[in-house]
Amino acid sequence: MSSDKVPEAVSAVEVENVLMARVYDNISAIYDLAFGPVMQAGRRRAVAVMGDTAGQRILEVGVGTGLNLPLYQAGTDVTGIDFSSQMLDQAEARVAREGLRPRLFQMDAADLRFADDSFDIVYAPYLISVVPDPLKVLREMRRVCRPGGRLLVLNHFRSTHPVLSRLEQGISPLTVRIGFKADVDMTALFEQAALVPDWTEKVNRPRIWTLAHYTCPRQPE
Repeated sequence: MSSDKVPEAVSAVEVENVLMARVYDNISAIYDLAFGPVMQAGRRRAVAVMGDTAGQRILEVGVGTGLNLPLYQAGTDVTGIDFSSQMLDQAEARVAREGLRPRLFQMDAADLRFADDSFDIVYAPYLISVVPDPLKVLREMRRVCRPGGRLLVLNHFRSTHPVLSRLEQGISPLTVRIGFKADVDMTALFEQAALVPDWTEKVNRPRIWTLAHYTCPRQPE
């Protein structure tokens, strides 16, 4: 008799890149106002956790309008990708306005066009709940992170409280219309990716967002 356990669904809601791109194209002009201040503390905390990044290669998966870009330490080699062309337009305008020097590309987070082990830090801010396949995205992030490098995932995940969990599962088909899935299960996501976070912490207020940190294993000597 097989004892294989059926993997728990990471999210019960299905979305397509085209739908999410359309949502974010439509809100790109007001994104900073609507989602900037309320979630900026989490962005600042994530960049602070990176520590001294001068000379390091950072990939920001889901760079959006570039709200993180001014936070990076001078001398950091930053690459940012996003699927929404309109969000990237906003990021490019920020880069020009503030004299920043990242490389920005339009790209699918589930199909990163980078070689294995390309980056020292791979960071996904508020992205996992807006992609069709969070598991594939996390695996791609792990692939392009060098041994000894770090993954940082900043996101809203489904509550562990039974009542709140059911509520988030119930409203998730509605929240996708404004750009995110409310029911992504962090435990199932990391377990199926075969990754165990070093630590997690709640950020922002209210504390319904989580910052997760994972160190990619070093290769054997």
